[in-house]
Amino acid sequence: MRLRISHTTRYRFENPVTYGLQQLRKTPKSSHQQNVLNWSTSVQGGRKELSFEDHHHNTVELISFERDVTELIVRSEGEVELAETHGVVGPHRGPAPLWLFRRATPRTRAGQGCRALIREVAGDTDLDRLHALSHAILNAVAYEIGATGAEATAEEALAEGRGVCQDHAHVFIACAREMGFSARYVSGYLSMDDRDEQDAMHAWAEAHVNGLGWVGFDVSNGISPDIRYVRVATGLDYDEAAPVRGTRVGGAGEALSVAIEVAQQ
Repeated sequence: MRLRISHTTRYRFENPVTYGLQQLRKTPKSSHQQNVLNWSTSVQGGRKELSFEDHHHNTVELISFERDVTELIVRSEGEVELAETHGVVGPHRGPAPLWLFRRATPRTRAGQGCRALIREVAGDTDLDRLHALSHAILNAVAYEIGATGAEATAEEALAEGRGVCQDHAHVFIACAREMGFSARYVSGYLSMDDRDEQDAMHAWAEAHVNGLGWVGFDVSNGISPDIRYVRVATGLDYDEAAPVRGTRVGGAGEALSVAIEVAQQ
């Protein structure tokens, strides 16, 4: 399957921005199951300073703001070709060592809630147990937009009993690591069956399984990623895979809008 993706982020400021920098992680990764045919990023109200690959093989673009700008528009777009692998990403690639993905972060630290959930998980194989974990999380944390804040942890999402795809991914990662698996966060794009336009990127998790390598689990949809999923960035949690991270001086009164279109070609 071939997907055409357009992702536009528009910032408007009541007061001019004196200085600002952003790190973008919006460029999909090429791998054995997905091939980035073309991809470009354009900026209005700023400029691209440089691009590099971080220790998770994420493409990172550094964007600077023009001085005294009151509007910044960043548009990323391109085409990606996908092959069906039933969620199997394959062997681990460095430079980040595999053991690093067993390290808990503040967002993915397992507590009483995760440990109680793990006790409900059963299965004959590692893959069976991880699929059972995914289903158990969806039963414990209902999908509800706006139910949690941007900084919510796995334990907080479990306690609330509601959350979004980001929360589902964090709970899965926390539990999988507590079960002895290496696990990581994935941000990306998802081609929806009923519409092309979307308000935000999607998120899911991957766990490393002996004999298979990395395998994806989308808790929110109850499946492993298929040819509708485009992997963009990975990390220990959301912080390392966020599409935008930045800082600025000035620019009070910010208004943000995001427009994403994912269409089959």
